[in-house]
Amino acid sequence: MTVTFESIKYIAFDLDGTLVDSVPDLAEGIRMALADVNLYTVTDDEVRNWIGNGAEIMLKRALSQSVTIRPDIDESLYRQVRERFDFHYANNGHGKTIVYPGVRETLSALLAAGYTLGIVTNKPYQFVPEILADLDLAHCFTDVIGGDSLPTNKPDPEGLFSLRDKHGLSNDQMLMVGDSKNDILAAKNAGFASVGLTYGYNYGEPISDSAPEFVAEHFNQLLTVLSTEKTA
Repeated sequence: MTVTFESIKYIAFDLDGTLVDSVPDLAEGIRMALADVNLYTVTDDEVRNWIGNGAEIMLKRALSQSVTIRPDIDESLYRQVRERFDFHYANNGHGKTIVYPGVRETLSALLAAGYTLGIVTNKPYQFVPEILADLDLAHCFTDVIGGDSLPTNKPDPEGLFSLRDKHGLSNDQMLMVGDSKNDILAAKNAGFASVGLTYGYNYGEPISDSAPEFVAEHFNQLLTVLSTEKTA
């Protein structure tokens, strides 16, 4: 089918793995939380494959030492680890989190072109405003939806629907941009077009497997996508 991006007015972005590489700070928070309860350590590379479904799933994957969560995880242990992770991640700053190449310039160009930009992330909302402020990105976004802002998170389309309805837009005026199958599935579930980025966190799977309307290797390719028609 032919997919046109000419009608797009609102672009919703994922955060981790799309706009920023947050693995070093997330991994350090997990390591400190596990150490607080006398458990094993984890590596940055392991954590990279556990991100994408929110803090609870990420930490339960850490406790399972696998993307597949063990069914016998003790909930009280999880709650201890979650409390310690929230403390460390909130208090250790975000000095190791970096903005991906081309993100700042591309966001500025999109704003100048008249697009409205928002964030729909599965990361707990409490962490997001500070990260955006610390990285000087907060001014780019009209809306920020975290993983606990609504009853559901991606791949459920509720967050995308809420932005569409808030701004009085139609499905063909919305675009989702992300690095994970959760982002692409959320867009498909909402009936929105999507752009999948190859460089982020997607459990070791190619983002093309999720069949976004366009696959981009670099963030600044969004400017090309939004100026042309693509065949998918």
